[in-house]
Amino acid sequence: MLPYLAHEDTGRSGDDALPLVLVHGHPFDRGMWAPQLAAFSATRRVVAPDLRGYGASPVPDADAVTPLSVFADDIAALLDHLGIERCVLGGLSMGGQIVMECCARFPDRIAGVVLADTFPAGETEAGREARNAMADRLLREGMGGYADEVLYKMVAPYADPEVAAHVRRMMTGTDPRGAAAALRGRALRPDYRELLTRLTVPALVVVGADDEFTPVSDARAMHAALPDSTLEVVEGAAHLPNLERPELFDAALGRFLLTSGL
Repeated sequence: MLPYLAHEDTGRSGDDALPLVLVHGHPFDRGMWAPQLAAFSATRRVVAPDLRGYGASPVPDADAVTPLSVFADDIAALLDHLGIERCVLGGLSMGGQIVMECCARFPDRIAGVVLADTFPAGETEAGREARNAMADRLLREGMGGYADEVLYKMVAPYADPEVAAHVRRMMTGTDPRGAAAALRGRALRPDYRELLTRLTVPALVVVGADDEFTPVSDARAMHAALPDSTLEVVEGAAHLPNLERPELFDAALGRFLLTSGL
């Protein structure tokens, strides 16, 4: 386990506002949460880490495997380091799956969850093969070709060019060793669908209307499974609605925090 992850820690929690901890997806870094760090730090403490192998956090060896359980343990260690006993924990895509793993490992520390553009099903055999093959490719070729191929699935083809450029910079700035280790770890991903039915804390499920990776149907299924959840579909966005349409994403998150008393 790392001593703690590189992270952004801004704002200050008052008596009635829990810290908001945001977990980025693959292959990004904490920079994907820049709009939310700015929007919510005026009213609460907001923490956004770089996951192991991403951003400024340590990078594993080329043959490493980083399962979701390791990412979750790293989050727990960061909470310990920052003195955060309970928080609202949010994640997008792989980050959402890490949030689910955290709910399985230390549910008492989580007062509410945000599951953005993610899905709970376990990996298939075909999916395992594809993720391992992509890990090999990234180590062999680097991140550039992959970034060009998926950029306009990560964001919609009509996205603001500056947003698209920011997303591409994050992808190409990721060390292939970290990305490969995470892909191999996700190939071992368990199924979280039953866990969701037992998750009684308030949950926000949010998805871009034009997301091809995790379509609205996946979000609706999670919403139906969760005992206490709100579903928000962000129009005019694909897989990264927090960056593509931050005003809509932030409004949805703000409503959720307010109505849930978090």
